[in-house]
Amino acid sequence: GFLTAMRQEVTRAHKGWALDSVTLHNDVLKQIKEEITTPPAEGVYIYGLYLDGAGWDRRNGRLTESTPKVLFTALPIVHMFAISLSDSKDTKLYTCPVYKKPRRTDLTYVTVIFLRTNQPPDHWILRGVALLCDIK
Repeated sequence: GFLTAMRQEVTRAHKGWALDSVTLHNDVLKQIKEEITTPPAEGVYIYGLYLDGAGWDRRNGRLTESTPKVLFTALPIVHMFAISLSDSKDTKLYTCPVYKKPRRTDLTYVTVIFLRTNQPPDHWILRGVALLCDIK
């Protein structure tokens, strides 16, 4: 849907890129929704995602252990963009699944977002960390 269309638009904008060799990538920004006033030069901004099973360190922009008795943590703005597969990114990233609802099934799965971390990705996989679009 929406993210596939964005990927197609970026592919068309770059001469020599083939749609098959383009993948989605992202950066989690430090700004909140109200601080963003202009669209990105390329890609889209996404907000309203909640971390389940982990916390977010705004200062350093990475995953942290969740605060006791806090079930969900709001994630700041995410800048989603497309890159060529030849432009590989940082490997110290947790590939975090995004679901529409707290009930995680293949029917509510949306995509993945890459989150920076100091821990190995297996640490967050064992904690069941995921992003949710809706926490109700």
